Amino acid sequence: MRTPILAATLALAAACNSPLERQSRTADSLAVKPAELVGFAASPTSVPARLMRARTAAVSDETALPPLAGATSNMVIRTGQASIQVDSLEQAVARVRLLASRIGGYVANTSMQTGQGQLRSASIEVKLPADRFDDGLGGLASLGKLESVNVNAEDVCEEFTDVTARMGNARRLETRLIELLATRTGKLSDVLDVEKELARVREEIDRYEGRLRYLRAHTALSTLTIYVHEPLPVVGHAGSSVIGEAFKQSWRNFVGLVAAMIRSLGIVIPVAVLVLALWVSAKRLSPLATRSAGR
Repeated sequence: MRTPILAATLALAAACNSPLERQSRTADSLAVKPAELVGFAASPTSVPARLMRARTAAVSDETALPPLAGATSNMVIRTGQASIQVDSLEQAVARVRLLASRIGGYVANTSMQTGQGQLRSASIEVKLPADRFDDGLGGLASLGKLESVNVNAEDVCEEFTDVTARMGNARRLETRLIELLATRTGKLSDVLDVEKELARVREEIDRYEGRLRYLRAHTALSTLTIYVHEPLPVVGHAGSSVIGEAFKQSWRNFVGLVAAMIRSLGIVIPVAVLVLALWVSAKRLSPLATRSAGR
């Protein structure tokens, strides 16, 4: 008989110590007492329905409860960059899209360069599930010659826990402020002060919620940026004749030399005129100097 009674007692204690029950007791302990309603003639029965909805949301929302250890153990943002040399740019881009869809990800952004005289290349940003990120790295070798791979991991578990706790405190403060505004029968200045504080608290809650959404989204999906390019041509661009490009380059060099000589005439001609003038002047002054010396 003692064993069933002991088991029932332990079950009842565990139910009373559940996270939801502790959250309810915390919310009730933070409720404003009638003595605290200075300037607001609010009775315990005059709390509007919106207060009850806010209190229910604060208890039922997962962010209002302390985060579990298992829920934040994998809060890591992983990003990677890879450079690959391929034979065909179009085929490489198609293979990257196929690899992303096979793993369960998708291509977010694509940038390609295929202009004349440019290196044919593409930069592809791929979003992959966090638990399949290593599979994505393993599939890069099948695209072409792997040149470099860089992977960065940022642990945001501490930030996630801190923001969650801050938002829980802000929600409880919001509940107390709503209680103060239950009837609005006090002074107008007091009402405006409470409404201003309530607006500030709600702005903080929105900011915390946005940050938590950002952390959840970036830890659930990892980013892998893949840079693919074709080999550099020896002379000219891909698809052109090497010998023909060599002759074209030699002709361009000859034209450049002639153009440089023509441009140099702007300096050579004035200098030659100045030297010729000095030589003529010296030749004219030479007989006069000889006559003067004979006298």
